[in-house]
Amino acid sequence: MIHVHATFPIDPEKRAEALENAAELVEASRAEAGVLEYDAATDVLEPNTLRFTELYEDEDAFGAHSESEHFEAFEAELPDLLAGEPDVVRYDVSERTELDV
Repeated sequence: MIHVHATFPIDPEKRAEALENAAELVEASRAEAGVLEYDAATDVLEPNTLRFTELYEDEDAFGAHSESEHFEAFEAELPDLLAGEPDVVRYDVSERTELDV
């Protein structure tokens, strides 16, 4: 499995546009084969920080997502929406365990 965590500082004046673009990306990405989870949320302490959590079955699913039309459209719009440098981290995961809380 591949887990990607991405953090984007959003320009406060473009927040509504960024959230709309993120919602479209999430909806389309969740429909992709091999996407196990795809979420976006704003930080409760930093409302202009957008965080993505993505989980893919394998390298093929991750690659297909990276080349999808909806991802490329989001990526093209992103520079105009940012207020700083994004931080994107990939984790290669060998297993997943659900925890009781």
